[in-house]
Amino acid sequence: MNMSGILIGSENPDRLAEFYTGLFGKPAMEDSGYTSWQFGRGWLTVGAHDQVTGKNTHPGRVIWNLETPDVQAEFERLKAAGAIVVREPYNPGGPPEMLIATLADPDDNYFQLMSPM
Repeated sequence: MNMSGILIGSENPDRLAEFYTGLFGKPAMEDSGYTSWQFGRGWLTVGAHDQVTGKNTHPGRVIWNLETPDVQAEFERLKAAGAIVVREPYNPGGPPEMLIATLADPDDNYFQLMSPM
């Protein structure tokens, strides 16, 4: 199997598309109300979903991750672009160079920057 992507449903997908465009640049695809960015082989897509209203009431339930060799620099860039800081970069244990930072979007969906495993 291959994890090909994640879909974030929202009652306001245009707001999320604008938010993620500010963080990650021009989407790789926009079609039928869905907006997508490609990271490696996987996709992040936002779109409307009839079972989703308001903010995420359990933002820690599903967290999607992006690997980067420079967590601190990417964290600063995304923070400056408007990402909501949940937790500043920290070492979760293990090698000292391992860092994780947790951020959120306007619907309170969490995503993390991580040092490569």
